[in-house]
Amino acid sequence: MQQKRAPFLAMLAAASLAGCSTARDFLAGPNLPPAGREGHVPGFLGGVAAEEPNAAAAARAVLSAGGSAADAAAAAGFVLSVTLPSRAGLGGGGACLVYHPRREAPEAVIFMPGARAGSVADADRPAAVPLMARGLFALTTRMPGGRPFEELIAPAEQMARFGTTMSRALLADIQAVQEPLFRDPQIRALFTRQGNVLPVGERFTNSELAGSFTALRTLGVADMHQGAMARRIADAMPQAGGGHMSLDELRAAVPALGPATVIDGRGGDRIALLPLDGGLAVGAAFRALGAGQGMQAAQARAMAVAAAARAGVQGDAAALMDRADLPAGNLDSLPASTALAVFDRSGGAVSCVFTLNNLFGTGRMVPGLGFIAAAAPGTGRVNPPLMSAAIAWAPNIRALRAAVAASGQADAPLAVAAPLHALEVDRLSPTDAVAANTTARGRTQFGGCRNYLPGSQSTCAAVSDSRGTGVALGAVD
Repeated sequence: MQQKRAPFLAMLAAASLAGCSTARDFLAGPNLPPAGREGHVPGFLGGVAAEEPNAAAAARAVLSAGGSAADAAAAAGFVLSVTLPSRAGLGGGGACLVYHPRREAPEAVIFMPGARAGSVADADRPAAVPLMARGLFALTTRMPGGRPFEELIAPAEQMARFGTTMSRALLADIQAVQEPLFRDPQIRALFTRQGNVLPVGERFTNSELAGSFTALRTLGVADMHQGAMARRIADAMPQAGGGHMSLDELRAAVPALGPATVIDGRGGDRIALLPLDGGLAVGAAFRALGAGQGMQAAQARAMAVAAAARAGVQGDAAALMDRADLPAGNLDSLPASTALAVFDRSGGAVSCVFTLNNLFGTGRMVPGLGFIAAAAPGTGRVNPPLMSAAIAWAPNIRALRAAVAASGQADAPLAVAAPLHALEVDRLSPTDAVAANTTARGRTQFGGCRNYLPGSQSTCAAVSDSRGTGVALGAVD
């Protein structure tokens, strides 16, 4: 018996001497794909919840290939530019929270579609300065040891070039604004066949968008702001009715990186919020629920705080969330957005919201580049949506509790706060916590654990609001 064991032990020792990854590959089996290939990570992966199935699948594939939560979120963001261009795209932007267990606290990455620096008098539909690509790149830099950025662009590039399918989410958005949207001949050609809107499941391609992704993958995201693509955007934007966009505007548009707004959770947990009006609204609603107020009262508090923050009421974030003398908030005509939440096997997490500042942005595709221009904020009735996301974690043990994000116009803040309160205070499971969101339009994307990660993988789940069009994928391969 001893002699039969000797060859096996010698092989195991050789694998150990060759390095940890070699030993793991040996123990996992000879067919384990290399890093960067789906299936590289056996067992627990983490999970993702997103409002569009193809984006969720792309994020899960990145987790399976060994990527971080930030890598997965970036890949999903790029795919949304292809599969849900009504709410996300290269012409737009977003805001994310990112948590890594090695860092003290979550960070905020803000890359909202940029306001115009000069006059847009020559535009019939003023376009925002695009920030999606730069923002997603910045997001990936906040988590060490991830996959190469160009690898994260490739799934979206392939979908744009070889085709993806019409989803329920995209079709519903098209039908909501079909008449004015199809006045743009490029958009009409993309989403119709023989005069009819493509049905769910029908494939469409966008070769010009694929070319833009190829440029980003091979030349880097800087090309969109100070290279050949930047010059093409500047030349093409007036043709799309977006007004003259200077190279200086494109060059100066950079994401903002900084600390999140933080409030107390339960039992030593902390909750990070986006340092924007939508983030403060989440905090106000969470505190109202914690004080025993109902959903209606929490919604009123959220809107009052959001309106005050948007109006520039002075005071720090904590004081504003607690002020009882704020007038009722009435935020009309809030634009559409789309949300996702993702966590990885090591307890890293990202929650993001993306937007074009309007459903389909300006409603015009940028000629030759294949993406729809976002609407410039602060022009006419165009204002940013309430970007609502949160991450809950335990600082003393550096462990993740939950990553949550939501869409749904004025309902988005409560669609984050209610599930988070149900998880933190009521101790519900992730699935039951998401069901605590009873808002009419809010759609919650949730990734997290009843206990903590690392350490309690069996209590973790990804959950997408069942009333929406999204899916949740994970957590074990």
